[in-house]
Amino acid sequence: MVARRDILDWCDVQLAVGNFKDYAPNGLQVEGKPDVQRIVCAVTASQAAIEVAVAQQADMLLVHHGLFWKSEPIGIVGWKKRRIQTLLDHELNLVGYHLPLDAHAQWGNNAQLAAHMDWQIERQTGEQNLLMLGTLAAPQSASELAHQLAVKLARPPLLLCADNHQRIQRLAWCTGGAQGFFQAAIDLGVDAFITGEVSEAQYHLAQENSVAFYAAGHHATERYGVQALGHALATQFGVSVAFFDEPNPV
Repeated sequence: MVARRDILDWCDVQLAVGNFKDYAPNGLQVEGKPDVQRIVCAVTASQAAIEVAVAQQADMLLVHHGLFWKSEPIGIVGWKKRRIQTLLDHELNLVGYHLPLDAHAQWGNNAQLAAHMDWQIERQTGEQNLLMLGTLAAPQSASELAHQLAVKLARPPLLLCADNHQRIQRLAWCTGGAQGFFQAAIDLGVDAFITGEVSEAQYHLAQENSVAFYAAGHHATERYGVQALGHALATQFGVSVAFFDEPNPV
Protein backbone atom coordinates (compact mmCIF):
# COMPACT_ATOMS: atom_id res chain seq x y z
CA MET A 1 0.00 0.00 0.00
CA VAL A 2 1.10 3.56 -0.67
CA ALA A 3 -0.33 6.75 0.75
CA ARG A 4 -2.68 8.56 -1.62
CA ARG A 5 -0.89 11.80 -0.75
CA ASP A 6 2.43 10.41 -2.00
CA ILE A 7 0.89 9.53 -5.38
CA LEU A 8 -0.77 12.94 -5.72
CA ASP A 9 2.37 14.84 -4.74
CA TRP A 10 4.46 12.85 -7.21
CA CYS A 11 1.98 13.41 -10.05
CA ASP A 12 1.77 17.14 -9.31
CA VAL A 13 5.53 17.46 -9.67
CA GLN A 14 6.01 15.12 -12.62
CA LEU A 15 3.12 16.62 -14.61
CA ALA A 16 4.00 20.22 -13.63
CA VAL A 17 0.36 20.78 -12.72
CA GLY A 18 1.00 24.29 -11.42
CA ASN A 19 2.16 25.47 -14.86
CA PHE A 20 -1.24 25.00 -16.49
CA LYS A 21 -4.28 27.22 -16.71
CA ASP A 22 -6.96 24.58 -17.01
CA TYR A 23 -10.76 24.50 -17.05
CA ALA A 24 -10.92 21.38 -14.90
CA PRO A 25 -9.36 20.60 -11.51
CA ASN A 26 -6.21 18.49 -11.69
CA GLY A 27 -5.53 15.94 -8.98
CA LEU A 28 -7.95 14.57 -6.40
CA GLN A 29 -11.58 15.26 -7.33
CA VAL A 30 -13.40 12.87 -4.99
CA GLU A 31 -11.72 11.62 -1.81
CA GLY A 32 -11.68 7.92 -0.99
CA LYS A 33 -9.38 5.64 0.97
CA PRO A 34 -6.15 7.22 2.28
CA ASP A 35 -4.01 4.33 1.02
CA VAL A 36 -3.82 2.88 -2.47
CA GLN A 37 -2.80 -0.53 -3.77
CA ARG A 38 -4.92 -0.97 -6.89
CA ILE A 39 -5.59 1.64 -9.59
CA VAL A 40 -7.93 1.48 -12.58
CA CYS A 41 -7.22 3.93 -15.39
CA ALA A 42 -9.77 5.19 -17.92
CA VAL A 43 -10.12 8.08 -20.33
CA THR A 44 -13.30 9.38 -18.68
CA ALA A 45 -14.86 9.06 -15.22
CA SER A 46 -18.05 7.58 -16.61
CA GLN A 47 -20.46 5.46 -14.60
CA ALA A 48 -19.17 2.41 -16.47
CA ALA A 49 -15.56 3.20 -15.56
CA ILE A 50 -16.49 3.76 -11.92
CA GLU A 51 -18.33 0.46 -11.77
CA VAL A 52 -15.41 -1.41 -13.33
CA ALA A 53 -13.08 0.12 -10.73
CA VAL A 54 -15.47 -0.95 -7.97
CA ALA A 55 -15.73 -4.49 -9.40
CA GLN A 56 -11.92 -4.73 -9.49
CA GLN A 57 -11.75 -3.51 -5.87
CA ALA A 58 -9.62 -0.55 -6.90
CA ASP A 59 -8.67 2.17 -4.45
CA MET A 60 -8.25 4.83 -7.15
CA LEU A 61 -9.79 5.63 -10.52
CA LEU A 62 -7.27 7.63 -12.56
CA VAL A 63 -8.71 9.49 -15.56
CA HIS A 64 -8.05 12.20 -18.12
CA HIS A 65 -11.63 13.54 -18.08
CA GLY A 66 -12.89 14.00 -14.55
CA LEU A 67 -16.26 15.10 -13.20
CA PHE A 68 -15.98 18.86 -12.86
CA TRP A 69 -15.73 21.45 -15.64
CA LYS A 70 -15.98 25.22 -15.50
CA SER A 71 -18.72 25.38 -18.12
CA GLU A 72 -21.08 22.94 -16.37
CA PRO A 73 -23.81 23.60 -13.78
CA ILE A 74 -22.53 23.10 -10.24
CA GLY A 75 -25.50 21.08 -8.96
CA ILE A 76 -24.78 17.49 -7.89
CA VAL A 77 -27.86 15.99 -9.52
CA GLY A 78 -28.78 13.28 -12.01
CA TRP A 79 -25.88 11.44 -13.63
CA LYS A 80 -23.29 13.41 -11.65
CA LYS A 81 -24.99 12.52 -8.35
CA ARG A 82 -25.06 8.83 -9.31
CA ARG A 83 -21.38 8.80 -10.20
CA ILE A 84 -20.32 10.60 -7.04
CA GLN A 85 -22.60 8.42 -4.90
CA THR A 86 -20.95 5.28 -6.26
CA LEU A 87 -17.49 6.70 -5.62
CA LEU A 88 -18.38 7.64 -2.04
CA ASP A 89 -20.17 4.38 -1.29
CA HIS A 90 -17.00 2.46 -2.14
CA GLU A 91 -14.43 4.97 -0.85
CA LEU A 92 -12.96 5.14 -4.34
CA ASN A 93 -10.56 8.00 -5.00
CA LEU A 94 -11.19 9.84 -8.25
CA VAL A 95 -8.07 11.50 -9.64
CA GLY A 96 -7.97 13.35 -12.94
CA TYR A 97 -5.29 15.12 -14.99
CA HIS A 98 -6.44 17.10 -18.00
CA LEU A 99 -4.12 19.53 -19.83
CA PRO A 100 -1.02 18.41 -17.88
CA LEU A 101 -1.61 14.91 -19.24
CA ASP A 102 -2.08 16.20 -22.78
CA ALA A 103 1.19 18.11 -22.80
CA HIS A 104 3.63 15.91 -20.87
CA ALA A 105 6.65 15.22 -23.09
CA GLN A 106 6.84 11.53 -22.15
CA TRP A 107 3.49 10.30 -20.82
CA GLY A 108 1.22 12.89 -22.44
CA ASN A 109 -1.55 12.07 -24.88
CA ASN A 110 0.27 13.87 -27.70
CA ALA A 111 3.58 12.13 -27.05
CA GLN A 112 1.91 8.75 -26.64
CA LEU A 113 -0.15 9.12 -29.81
CA ALA A 114 3.07 9.83 -31.69
CA ALA A 115 4.70 6.73 -30.20
CA HIS A 116 1.66 4.62 -31.09
CA MET A 117 1.65 5.93 -34.67
CA ASP A 118 5.47 5.90 -35.06
CA TRP A 119 5.64 9.63 -35.79
CA GLN A 120 8.90 11.48 -35.26
CA ILE A 121 8.50 14.34 -32.76
CA GLU A 122 10.35 17.58 -33.51
CA ARG A 123 9.03 19.96 -30.85
CA GLN A 124 6.09 21.21 -28.82
CA THR A 125 4.65 24.65 -29.36
CA GLY A 126 1.45 26.68 -29.20
CA GLU A 127 -0.83 27.48 -26.30
CA GLN A 128 0.50 25.79 -23.14
CA ASN A 129 2.74 23.59 -25.33
CA LEU A 130 -0.30 21.61 -26.44
CA LEU A 131 0.57 21.48 -30.15
CA MET A 132 3.15 18.95 -31.32
CA LEU A 133 5.12 19.08 -34.55
CA GLY A 134 6.80 16.16 -36.27
CA THR A 135 7.12 14.05 -39.38
CA LEU A 136 6.15 10.71 -40.80
CA ALA A 137 8.93 8.17 -41.20
CA ALA A 138 8.23 8.33 -44.95
CA PRO A 139 5.82 10.45 -47.02
CA GLN A 140 2.30 9.14 -47.52
CA SER A 141 -0.76 10.28 -49.37
CA ALA A 142 -3.61 11.80 -47.37
CA SER A 143 -5.70 8.68 -47.87
CA GLU A 144 -2.82 6.38 -46.86
CA LEU A 145 -2.42 8.24 -43.56
CA ALA A 146 -6.17 7.97 -43.01
CA HIS A 147 -5.94 4.21 -43.47
CA GLN A 148 -3.00 3.97 -41.06
CA LEU A 149 -4.94 5.93 -38.43
CA ALA A 150 -7.94 3.65 -38.90
CA VAL A 151 -5.82 0.53 -38.40
CA LYS A 152 -3.77 1.82 -35.46
CA LEU A 153 -6.66 3.46 -33.58
CA ALA A 154 -9.31 0.87 -34.53
CA ARG A 155 -11.55 3.70 -35.70
CA PRO A 156 -11.84 5.28 -39.16
CA PRO A 157 -10.99 9.00 -39.06
CA LEU A 158 -12.84 11.76 -40.85
CA LEU A 159 -10.48 13.13 -43.51
CA LEU A 160 -10.97 16.64 -44.88
CA CYS A 161 -8.64 17.61 -47.71
CA ALA A 162 -8.55 19.12 -51.17
CA ASP A 163 -6.98 16.01 -52.70
CA ASN A 164 -6.83 12.48 -51.27
CA HIS A 165 -3.52 11.99 -53.06
CA GLN A 166 -1.79 15.05 -51.65
CA ARG A 167 1.62 14.36 -50.10
CA ILE A 168 1.85 14.23 -46.32
CA GLN A 169 5.09 14.30 -44.35
CA ARG A 170 5.14 17.23 -41.91
CA LEU A 171 2.50 16.92 -39.21
CA ALA A 172 0.99 18.85 -36.33
CA TRP A 173 -1.29 17.17 -33.82
CA CYS A 174 -3.15 17.69 -30.59
CA THR A 175 -5.41 14.98 -29.22
CA GLY A 176 -9.03 15.38 -28.16
CA GLY A 177 -11.10 18.44 -28.98
CA ALA A 178 -8.36 20.61 -30.49
CA GLN A 179 -9.91 21.46 -33.85
CA GLY A 180 -9.49 25.14 -32.95
CA PHE A 181 -5.71 24.73 -33.34
CA PHE A 182 -6.02 23.98 -37.06
CA GLN A 183 -5.19 27.52 -38.17
CA ALA A 184 -2.12 27.57 -35.91
CA ALA A 185 -1.00 24.32 -37.51
CA ILE A 186 -1.54 25.74 -41.00
CA ASP A 187 0.55 28.78 -40.07
CA LEU A 188 3.40 26.44 -39.10
CA GLY A 189 3.55 25.08 -42.64
CA VAL A 190 2.54 21.47 -42.03
CA ASP A 191 0.96 19.10 -44.53
CA ALA A 192 -1.62 17.69 -42.11
CA PHE A 193 -3.18 18.25 -38.70
CA ILE A 194 -4.56 15.43 -36.55
CA THR A 195 -6.91 15.83 -33.61
CA GLY A 196 -9.95 14.09 -32.18
CA GLU A 197 -12.97 16.20 -33.12
CA VAL A 198 -14.14 18.49 -35.92
CA SER A 199 -16.30 21.58 -36.39
CA GLU A 200 -17.83 23.02 -39.55
CA ALA A 201 -15.09 25.57 -40.22
CA GLN A 202 -12.31 23.00 -40.58
CA TYR A 203 -13.75 21.77 -43.88
CA HIS A 204 -13.19 25.13 -45.54
CA LEU A 205 -9.73 25.64 -44.04
CA ALA A 206 -8.63 22.23 -45.33
CA GLN A 207 -9.99 22.94 -48.80
CA GLU A 208 -8.59 26.43 -49.13
CA ASN A 209 -5.13 25.81 -47.64
CA SER A 210 -4.38 22.33 -49.03
CA VAL A 211 -3.63 21.06 -45.53
CA ALA A 212 -5.27 17.76 -44.63
CA PHE A 213 -7.38 17.65 -41.46
CA TYR A 214 -8.06 14.40 -39.60
CA ALA A 215 -10.69 13.99 -36.88
CA ALA A 216 -9.52 10.65 -35.51
CA GLY A 217 -11.76 10.48 -32.44
CA HIS A 218 -11.57 12.26 -29.10
CA HIS A 219 -11.53 9.02 -27.12
CA ALA A 220 -9.43 7.14 -29.66
CA THR A 221 -6.62 9.71 -29.63
CA GLU A 222 -6.60 10.02 -25.83
CA ARG A 223 -6.43 6.38 -24.76
CA TYR A 224 -2.68 6.29 -24.37
CA GLY A 225 -1.65 9.06 -21.97
CA VAL A 226 -3.50 7.76 -18.94
CA GLN A 227 -2.13 4.27 -19.59
CA ALA A 228 1.42 5.64 -19.71
CA LEU A 229 0.89 7.55 -16.47
CA GLY A 230 -0.58 4.43 -14.86
CA HIS A 231 2.46 2.40 -15.93
CA ALA A 232 4.75 5.07 -14.46
CA LEU A 233 2.85 4.87 -11.15
CA ALA A 234 3.15 1.11 -11.13
CA THR A 235 6.91 1.41 -11.64
CA GLN A 236 7.36 4.19 -9.10
CA PHE A 237 5.16 2.87 -6.30
CA GLY A 238 4.67 -0.84 -6.97
CA VAL A 239 0.89 -0.52 -7.19
CA SER A 240 -1.33 -2.66 -9.40
CA VAL A 241 -2.68 -0.79 -12.45
CA ALA A 242 -5.32 -1.86 -15.00
CA PHE A 243 -6.86 0.02 -17.94
CA PHE A 244 -10.56 0.11 -18.81
CA ASP A 245 -11.13 1.00 -22.46
CA GLU A 246 -14.78 1.97 -22.78
CA PRO A 247 -15.92 1.97 -26.44
CA ASN A 248 -16.77 5.51 -27.54
CA PRO A 249 -17.33 6.46 -31.19
CA VAL A 250 -16.84 10.21 -30.58
